[in-house]
Amino acid sequence: MAATTSSAETGSPAEPRGRDGDQRQDGAAAGRELGHDDAAGLGRRRAAGFVAPALVLIALFLVLPAVWTLYLGATDYRLTGIPAIDPSFVGFDNITKALGDDGFLRSLRLTLVFVLGSAVIGQAGLGFALAWWMRERAGWLKTTLEALVMLAWILPSSVVAFLWIAFLDRDGGTLNELLRTPGAAWLLDHPMLSIVVYNIWRGSAFSMMLYSAALGNVPASHLETARLAGANGWQQLRDVVFPRIRGHILTNLLLISLWTFNDFTPFLITAGGPNGQTETLPVHIYKTALGSGELGYGAAISFLMLLINLVVAVIYLRLLGQKKTSRSARKRARKSRQEETA
Repeated sequence: MAATTSSAETGSPAEPRGRDGDQRQDGAAAGRELGHDDAAGLGRRRAAGFVAPALVLIALFLVLPAVWTLYLGATDYRLTGIPAIDPSFVGFDNITKALGDDGFLRSLRLTLVFVLGSAVIGQAGLGFALAWWMRERAGWLKTTLEALVMLAWILPSSVVAFLWIAFLDRDGGTLNELLRTPGAAWLLDHPMLSIVVYNIWRGSAFSMMLYSAALGNVPASHLETARLAGANGWQQLRDVVFPRIRGHILTNLLLISLWTFNDFTPFLITAGGPNGQTETLPVHIYKTALGSGELGYGAAISFLMLLINLVVAVIYLRLLGQKKTSRSARKRARKSRQEETA
């Protein structure tokens, strides 16, 4: 009783109970006795030893290639000729050249169309529609649909590209057989639409899985209350579902936008053709750097592409930060109201 009274009088928090709490306390105490300032008791040197292999891999496969690309982008390095032996430093000339290049601007415009059509609208929309439709489904139909969607996600890109070419082939292609349109050349007459639909079909699985997990956290009682209040399906989505999964939506849009922006798979289907109508930025960089041998100029375009990725990521992250700030503000307002009523 005395011990209980003294702890209550001093206001000190009670010691954590249980095996995990005891182990954490023992580890922290042992670390302090050895002069270590971390809870695990490893010390900075030992902790650095554990992290070192990962840092080495990051340096070899991420940092060094990025630095090398920046260096190449500031030179006139080529695969052949004198610049291949003795490249000259040109500074920002390659970037200035790219910003005034009609080929680069056209590829950028096609890439934005590809991202907007196949990722932001297509994959996000179809993924959410599938997740919403399957949230109350069960049995073989749901299992079959999930398997078909996941199959497109797990197959290698080369295999999927070959299947899509066979599907759209003008001579005996599956689509022409289904629509009874023999001889229709979809990849020639509608090249951008073809790769947009292809990417929607291939990438919707990720959005479906993410939205399925998000919808599982929406209380069914909230939807039932909205329905009893007279809200239709769209109003339930707008007022109940979307506000609760806004963070998941932004995360999904960020990931699929960056993946699609950097996707090289369209090259396997159309090689950027016909006449450059599907030459997205990754394909344009490949043709410039390896096809034409202008490695320095291609590296400069890669740097511009990196900057665009960073801008897109910052925009999404700021939106996520605003969501967290508004949530914290709502919690503080709710707490203050509770204190006033108390």
